[in-house]
Amino acid sequence: MSPLRAFVEFAGWFAAVSILGAYYLLSAGKLDSRSRLYQWMNVLGAIGFVVNSGWHRALPSVALNVVWFAIGAAALRRNRAARR
Repeated sequence: MSPLRAFVEFAGWFAAVSILGAYYLLSAGKLDSRSRLYQWMNVLGAIGFVVNSGWHRALPSVALNVVWFAIGAAALRRNRAARR
């Protein structure tokens, strides 16, 4: 396996663990949906899925995760503005 392919596969698995972990922590009451950690887990997971899905040419998944990333990034910006 080439280093690039290994990175792409790692990005996909990291994304899955990150987004599922965020959902689990939210559902278990360990995180709030407005917490920075929750939003960052979703943003980084979305980036990983964009990389992996793009490599595998799964365009619907790429589109979904670009939107997922945008929602998380907007939430992080909104939360930062509210803290100021």
